[in-house]
Amino acid sequence: MSALARLAATIETRRAADPETSWTAKLLAKGADKCAEKFGEEAVEAIIEAVKGDRARLTAEAADVLYHLLVMLAARDLTLADVEAELTRRESTSGIAEKAAR
Repeated sequence: MSALARLAATIETRRAADPETSWTAKLLAKGADKCAEKFGEEAVEAIIEAVKGDRARLTAEAADVLYHLLVMLAARDLTLADVEAELTRRESTSGIAEKAAR
């Protein structure tokens, strides 16, 4: 199991945790809108580090982005497996053709 899959599984188990003792449960308790807002904040921080060129900071921010993406998905009852299925569906389509089909 990959680190990302383990993280997704941990997020799922923390859904039922006490929001006073679990950051994930606290985020999920605030609802999907707040989870999306937090994901956006982390994405902006990753963009800033990408522009600055600091590899270590970008790596850390990218990890935060992935975590908050998975929390946002969980808030909308979507899973990493759902996203992986979509990526698999797209594998045989070029990016240009996929964008044109939208």
